[in-house]
Amino acid sequence: MGYQVGLTEEAQADLGAVVRFLAEKSPEAAERIGHELLDTALALTWFPRRGSPVRWRLGMRKLTYRHYLIFYQVNEAAQWVEVVRIWDGRQNPASLRLP
Repeated sequence: MGYQVGLTEEAQADLGAVVRFLAEKSPEAAERIGHELLDTALALTWFPRRGSPVRWRLGMRKLTYRHYLIFYQVNEAAQWVEVVRIWDGRQNPASLRLP
């Protein structure tokens, strides 16, 4: 059995913002990318250590999908993965806030 994966409210808001932004130009692309980002995050159920460690944040890992970064933490004891942010890598990195 795999790990449970959950998205924080902030990660859900990030995903919503990505989809809304893309929908202005292409609703089809927005739906596709939104599903692909969510599928990538949920795949952590089977491979929770797949992402690389975030050097400047102990215990945080990140996955890259296209130009998006999925930041998450793994709780081994509880077999839980918490996705904390879904960040467009083209945004100003100084404005990224991680817990």
